[in-house]
Formats: sequence, C-alpha cells, structure tokens
Amino acid sequence: MITIVSPKIYTYGSMVIGGILRDAGYNVVLTKELHANTDTVFVSLHSTLQLIDNNIKKFFGVLGGKMVFVGGPVSAYPHIVLGELSNVSCVVVGEGEEIVLDLLERGISEDVSGIAFRDDNGNIVETKKRPFLTNLTRPLPLIPGDIARQNVRGANVYIETHRGCLGNCDFCQVPGFFGQTIRSRDRKDILAEVRAFKKAGVQKIAVSGGTGSLYGYDKEEISHLLIELLRDISGITGPRNLSVPDMRVDYVNEEVLEAIRRYTMGWVFFGIESGSNSILKHMHKGISIEKAMDAVEYTRSQGVHVAGSFIVGHPFETEKDYELTRDFVEDAMLEDVFVSIIEPIPSTRFANLISDISEEDNPSFKPHTGQYSTLKLSESEARFFDLMLSAETSKPVPRIVTNQQYDALLNIARSQGEDVRAVTRLIWKY
Repeated sequence: MITIVSPKIYTYGSMVIGGILRDAGYNVVLTKELHANTDTVFVSLHSTLQLIDNNIKKFFGVLGGKMVFVGGPVSAYPHIVLGELSNVSCVVVGEGEEIVLDLLERGISEDVSGIAFRDDNGNIVETKKRPFLTNLTRPLPLIPGDIARQNVRGANVYIETHRGCLGNCDFCQVPGFFGQTIRSRDRKDILAEVRAFKKAGVQKIAVSGGTGSLYGYDKEEISHLLIELLRDISGITGPRNLSVPDMRVDYVNEEVLEAIRRYTMGWVFFGIESGSNSILKHMHKGISIEKAMDAVEYTRSQGVHVAGSFIVGHPFETEKDYELTRDFVEDAMLEDVFVSIIEPIPSTRFANLISDISEEDNPSFKPHTGQYSTLKLSESEARFFDLMLSAETSKPVPRIVTNQQYDALLNIARSQGEDVRAVTRLIWKY
C-alpha cells in the first residue's frame, strides 16, 4: 500500500500520480493530512516555503524506516530538498509520471533517470535528466472523496490542459520545469477528467497550464482548439462554474474573448506584473506596458471582466518604477487586483540574481523610510500595502477601505515579506 501526502490541499499533480499508481495495480491512499501508516510514502510539495515549514519538517522526522519519495515543483531544486528534510529516500525530479513506476519496479539507483538521492557516503547523486514527456495521455486522476470541499482561488480543482510556456520570465519556474514548447493534452482526455471530477461532486473547475490561452498553440497563432475546449467543458459544468484564471496579454483575440464571455464565468486574469517597461525588461516578461493597457481596454470592450496581477520589490525597481505601476493600476481600473512581493524561487534566474544582492540592497530587507515609516515595514512590504490600498480605491466602483480591511492588508504585507525573506535566506544557505 502507498500513501500520497499533499499537505493542506490536494494538488493536481498528487492526484495525477495517484491515478497512475492505482491503474498500475497499487493500493493508494491520498491525504492532505500529515500522517502516513504505510511503508511507502510519496509527498507532493508545491511551495518552497513547505521546505522550511516546521510542521512538515516534524512530519518527515517521524518517517524513518520508510521509503519516502518527494515530488512536485520543489523537485526542481533537489539539493535543497535533501538538505532541509530528513528521511527523504529520493527526490523525483521534474515530470514524475514515468519515474514513479520506474522507482517502484527497479528501486533507487543511478540507472533510474530523473531522480536525486544520497549515496552510502552521504553524497548527493543526481541522475540523468529525463526528456519532457511527448505524450500527456494518462489514467484518470485519483480523486479524493472530499475534493468538492476544496477551494483554491475560487475553484475546487485546477485541471491541466497543457504544459510549457512561450514566456521566459526570470521569476517563473514554469519554463524550466515544463519547457518552452507547448504540449497540449487531447481534448477527449480533458473532458473525461472533467466528467470524473463532476461525478465526485466538484462544481467549480479552473483550466490551466501556466497560461490558459496557449492551449493548442501552433505557429504563433491562438488556436481554435482553446475555444472548442471551453465550449465542451462548459457543456458539462455550466459557464458559471468554469474559469480560465491566467492569460497572456499578447495571446487573446476577439474569438477567444467571445468564448471566455460565453462559456466561462467571464473573467480574464492577466499577469501584468509592473507598470514600468524598464522592470518588465529586467523580468524578461516579453510584453510592454502599452500592450498590457491595450489588452485590458480591448478585453473590457468585449464584455469580459478584467483582473490583473502585479509584483513589487524587484531589486531594480526604483521609486519611479513603482509609481508607474501604481499609475497603471489607477488608470486601468481593474475589477480585481492581485499583488505579491517578488519571491526568489530556487532554480530561477531571479533567484540567482537575488543570491548576489546584499540585505542592504534588497527591498525585502531594506527598511521603508517613506509614507508608512511608522508601520515599520520593509520597502517591499510598503509597496505591496500601498498598491493594494490604491487598487481598492481604483476599481470601476471604488471601495472605501475600512479599518478592518486596512489592518488585514497590513498583516498580509508583513506575512508576505517574512515569507520572502525566509526563502531568500534559504537561497543564501545553499
């Protein structure tokens, strides 16, 4: 029997691996609780912060004597996984669909590609990397009985439609983890999955693969396959229960927006990140702020709601760059705004940049001395807080920020700042 542990939430990857093991004849249990009563344990970790979470560290501490495999996005930096967590037998590096079966059939050895482990002398061995999968056909996921009670940004589950991203953002893990070639799943397989989740009680489904509008991408054209996919999924879920949470500003057109309006909840979520072309260039975002504003205005003109995400705290972000971002948020009048302090995810180019920057020059450590100096925030935290306040009052129907909301945003700013500093220290450590 095998236990798959996906702490706090059922990640899509954990359900996929569960389905593969189940169809291979293994007895599999999937849980989001930190316990495992079996001799073989797979742990799916999606966040760098989980590697320094005390509860997760304690959980690994009691797994001695078991075969413990770690996978998920953190597998992109196996040295940190093996350095931070005890009793890890092996890290499954990258796409694990084929690797997990190899491991169970052949055991941990240098002959199994796509893994990392410690040898008898305690040295870390990282075997040959596996090529990206060319065929994304697989069994139905292992769907837990309580999946309908899960809520991740408004959806019970995110279903993968494709892998890879054409972008090259220096803060993003997707191009390195999944590559820059778009590999789309067969529409019939996706629809079978949607039906299975609906049968399990799921109502709200989001479709994603890094950037929703890249499904079926071919020769620099937005594919009609995305439109057909949304139409068919909507026929199963109903449009009010389907969302496409992430789109590129340079990969939408009239037909796609019409499909978003007709077949989904009617929202587009753009990763804009900054209102400064200089910072967008540093990030290798591949767009201009003029293109972003054009996309916002065009999308709104097509009757689709527009939201956007922004990042503050880049070490090259000057006060003027930040003011341009705030100006963009105020001018765009987005219906929803998500702000984050830029996080140096290990294995990304941005993490390499941060590793060479001192605390004194890092906005997430540097004390803020401006408007919010009495709140004792870092520069990154102050910009996060200020931009969220500005976003609330810059929506099509402006909102008055209550004292309660003010305090909540302040706490989020501080929490994000502490998380980013913790990850930065982890990077410095390795």
